[in-house]
Amino acid sequence: QGQLVESGGGLVQPGGSLRLQCAASGFNISTYAVAWHRQAPGKEREFVAVVSEIGSTTVTDSLKGRFTVSRDKTKNTLYLQMNVLKPEDTAMYYCYAVRGDTTLWGQGTQVTVSS
Repeated sequence: QGQLVESGGGLVQPGGSLRLQCAASGFNISTYAVAWHRQAPGKEREFVAVVSEIGSTTVTDSLKGRFTVSRDKTKNTLYLQMNVLKPEDTAMYYCYAVRGDTTLWGQGTQVTVSS
């Protein structure tokens, strides 16, 4: 059974940066589409960014220019580089993997942007 474990969240001041990591075990992320989602308090979970099986990347339009998604196949890890963070980026960030009918979610890592 595969597993996703997120890390790298924390408290950061507005304008700061964080790099989230999602370590996969039990499966090869190169054979899955792997993505980041986030959920702010009182809001629905929303898509942030994805790396496809072939390695193409997509970041949701509202976050382009500030957020970058990447994967390291040798480390079997997905990353999310977040720059110029704003208070509205405060959320629980989740890693997600999908291939066909198989889906996996991580437990999430909290990001809080506050002065």
